[in-house]
Parts: sequence; C-alpha cells; structure tokens
Amino acid sequence: MQVEQPLVAPVALAEPGLARSRSQAAIVWGSFRRNRGALIGGAILLALILLALLAPWIAPYDPLQPAILQRLQPPSPNHLFGTDQFGRDTFSRVLYGGRTSLWLGLVAVGLSVAIGGFLGLLAGYYRGAVDLVVSRVVDLMLAMPRILLALVIVFTLGTGVTNVMIAVGISGVPDYARLIRSSTLAAREHVYVEAARVIGVPNWRIMARHILPNVVAPLIVVGTLGLGAAILSAAGLSFLGLGAQPPVIEWGLMLSDGRSMLSVAWWLTAFPGLAIMLAVLAVNLLGDGLRDALDPRLRAR
Repeated sequence: MQVEQPLVAPVALAEPGLARSRSQAAIVWGSFRRNRGALIGGAILLALILLALLAPWIAPYDPLQPAILQRLQPPSPNHLFGTDQFGRDTFSRVLYGGRTSLWLGLVAVGLSVAIGGFLGLLAGYYRGAVDLVVSRVVDLMLAMPRILLALVIVFTLGTGVTNVMIAVGISGVPDYARLIRSSTLAAREHVYVEAARVIGVPNWRIMARHILPNVVAPLIVVGTLGLGAAILSAAGLSFLGLGAQPPVIEWGLMLSDGRSMLSVAWWLTAFPGLAIMLAVLAVNLLGDGLRDALDPRLRAR
C-alpha cells in the first residue's frame, strides 16, 4: 500500500513577502537596538513625552497661578526649578511647556512631510512640466533662509501656536519635496513599476502601492531629524515674540520671559533651555540611529 506524503504547509509558500518583510524588520530592529546612542535618544524623547502628557498629575503647582510672596525663589525642595517674577512654579511650567513645544514640533513636521512628500512624489513620477513647476517653487523657497521664510509666513498670518505650526511646517516643505522627488525618480525605473504601468494600473495606485513604500525609509529618517529643527524654529519664533502668546506656556516663550532677569534669576532661562536642548539632542540621536538601521550600506559596516 502506497503511503501518501504529507502536504507542505501552504502558509510558508503563500506568504513569502510577509516572511521577507518580517525578516527585514527583525534586521532593522537588531541594528537599531545595538546603537546605544539611538536607544538613549529614544528613552529621553519618550520620557519627555510622558512627562508632558502626565503634566496635570505630576506638576506640583498650577502653572498659571501667581504667588507674589514666592516670586523669584531659587531652586529648592519646595520649588525644584525655582519660581518666576510672578511666583509661578518653573518646574510646573516646564512640564506644561513641553506639551505645547513637542506637539508644535510634531504637527509642523507632519505638515512638512505631507505637503513636501506629495509634491515630491508628483514631480518625480510625472516629471516634465509637473517636475519643472514643483522644482522651481521649491528652489524659490530654498532661496530664502528657513527661519526667514517662517518669519514672513508668521507676519502674514499673525502670531499664535496654530500659525507657528503652519509657518514652521511650510518652511520645511522644500527639504522633503527634494528628498522624495529624487527617491521617486529612482523608484519609478524599477521593473515592477514598468510592468504595472504596462498592464494599465492607474498612476495613483502605482504611486501608492509601488513607489511610496520604497521612499518611506528615508522620509522617516529625515522627518525624525526635522523634528528637532522644528522645535528649535518654533522656540526661536516664540523667543522673538512671534510665536505662542500668553497665557500659553511654551519653552521658547519662557526663555523670552526670563531673558530680562537673567542676571538675578538664571533658572528662568536655564531650565527651559535645558528642556529644548534635551529634546533636540534626543531627536538627533534617534534620527541617527534610524538612519544607520534603515540604510543597508551603513548597517553592513
């Protein structure tokens, strides 16, 4: 009697792409976790985000409630970061300021990625007249320093957190547009893209299903590094009085409020400045780690 051979499990044959993607993700994660700087940066950024989110429960005092009798107190057990000229607890204000500064940076980068990525994708895929128009607009924006472009937009729209998000986001569009354009120009020449075009797959579907996944990795890296620049730009605008306005609490605005009292109350600028430095340092370390993990050439070293 002939014994039937057991069938091979169809899952292993049916999903080679899934297995390959899981293997690739494991390689990237293994490379990332071996980078101590990236892990430290990620831990610091995560801690800052958690402190900002939990500020209503962690902050020992109301950040907006003045206490004139406690004004300009140096750091002490009762006020870890001292108090400002109105007696408000600086530690509580730094915690709440993180909610505004970090959110502002995330939204601004998201806006830059969305607009710049869309324009770069169109320019790189369609080329021709579309590429010409997008490239000239991007060149025009690059002809102006980023902070100056943000200043022009703020002057046009007015001050406030929302307008600062828009200004910082738009000023960062050229970086992402040029990156995605160059990546799309390379990706559109792949054989599977040509095959999809030949069989009549719509252009929008080719861009979404075949090109965009191939340009996401550099976009993630540049977007992560851009978060630090966005936080600095927003803090700079607030420092100049063109960003967040009282009673909103923001790290750059705290620096602006404390600069006139630097000689008598150093803590009013030291601790918000330290928070900005830690946030930008953490983002840069995390971005460098992601770049090394996602780039096969750097990963192989």
